[in-house]
Amino acid sequence: MAEYILAIDQGTTGSTVALMDAGGRLCASVNYEFPQIYPHPGWVEHRPAEIWASVLKGIRAVLRKGVCKPREIVAIGITNQRETAVLWDRDSSEAVNNAIVWQCRRTTDFCETLRGAGHEKTIRRRSGLVLDPYFSASKYRWLLRNTPGIRGRLKDGRLAAGTIDSYLIWQLTAGAAHVTDISNASRTSLMNLEEGGWDHRLLDIFEVPADILPRIVPSSGILGHTRGVPGLPDGIPIAGVAGDQQAALFGQACFGRGEAKCTFGTGSFIVMNTGAEVVRSSAGLLSTVAWQLGERSKPVYALEGGAFVCGAAVQWLRDGLGIIRKATEIEALAASVEDSGGVEFVPALTGLGAPHWAPEARGTITGLTRGSHRGHLARATLDAMALQNADILRAMEEELGKRMKPLRVDGGAAANNLLMQIQADVLGRKLIRPSMIETTVAGACYLAGLGVGLWQSQKEIREIWSVEREFAVQMSTAARRKRLSAWNDAVKRTLL
Repeated sequence: MAEYILAIDQGTTGSTVALMDAGGRLCASVNYEFPQIYPHPGWVEHRPAEIWASVLKGIRAVLRKGVCKPREIVAIGITNQRETAVLWDRDSSEAVNNAIVWQCRRTTDFCETLRGAGHEKTIRRRSGLVLDPYFSASKYRWLLRNTPGIRGRLKDGRLAAGTIDSYLIWQLTAGAAHVTDISNASRTSLMNLEEGGWDHRLLDIFEVPADILPRIVPSSGILGHTRGVPGLPDGIPIAGVAGDQQAALFGQACFGRGEAKCTFGTGSFIVMNTGAEVVRSSAGLLSTVAWQLGERSKPVYALEGGAFVCGAAVQWLRDGLGIIRKATEIEALAASVEDSGGVEFVPALTGLGAPHWAPEARGTITGLTRGSHRGHLARATLDAMALQNADILRAMEEELGKRMKPLRVDGGAAANNLLMQIQADVLGRKLIRPSMIETTVAGACYLAGLGVGLWQSQKEIREIWSVEREFAVQMSTAARRKRLSAWNDAVKRTLL
């Protein structure tokens, strides 16, 4: 009997469900978007029921492609938007409020209160994360304080909390498993980074009760089994789980210390494998868990820097301004001009992430003239997507005291050749694009395959990974410095 892995890649704007065979070939994939909710400026929400519905729709659709029979699925792998927080009722399995999305800035004032009370160093030392509304802890607190009927559920022990991986595992197992993998747990600001468990001091600071949180488990290994999922037989093991950026790092076969990737999704994220060492950053980067392969293995750590808005800037051009009809039109429109014509777009639409960490920052468009048109704004958008990453890489190199190796790239926007060339030029680094750019899906599949023994080692997975194209640097050093200087000036105006 043929063997397949079903991957669920639950992202910020949609859910992808895919099938991979034992040879590591992506055989089928579908994606379904779901609504984004913006109740107030800077607030972002999702309806968890719509997330789950999009996953179920994806499962049905990918199986209708006829690649395999449901009984040939030997494992399920999950990767997910990470810091998004959900509360649900254990009895009904229904969410008690909308999920607060990782992009949401509603807890900025509370985080400032914690900073003023002197908690910032404690949070950074114990969790490896900066004090910012980005992470889950302050979102849980907001939900606990602002959801009607929450006290009764807490008193009765009916309340469960988790990130999206936990919510999906709960739904897939009909409530039999309330777990989260260690990579997702490391993004909550509630896990002790070195000990790998919930930290009671952090729980106290954020006022989150430990008994509503999931059990922390490794990223690979059997975490639960399907029960009552339409279209799937009961008993399929859920055997691989990782946050989207960690899954992409694994899917890029960045198994060695110092290997790094950049994912171009809703946001963009540079993540570097630091091995068994927790690298503490003083330059606005995050220390996090990359993965843990089984109970007997030690965690692998990573250093990360992320920009909140990357592909989301293109969506804003499409949905907010209406200057393109489809996201794929951005490349041709941006290529219609030689450069941005002096236009600078800083897409701080949900604040600025690493290395600035300025939740109060707002997006700006500067340098407009009578000669500016939508082509210049499209080009400025691609420039901004790449220049944000240049800021992160520069901070990462300063932290490590050495020059980074060629950077592996992935994610939907990595298919944009113009963007990749701009990125190579402003980084001053060669980019390597793999044959499979949807490496979050690949990472989830690889972790699940290892978890059930479909593959025996990371060496086997490295042999599956292959290069599709490399992008060499074409910009001179002088031109790069001039471009970075103009960008830095624009960012400073954003931070005023």
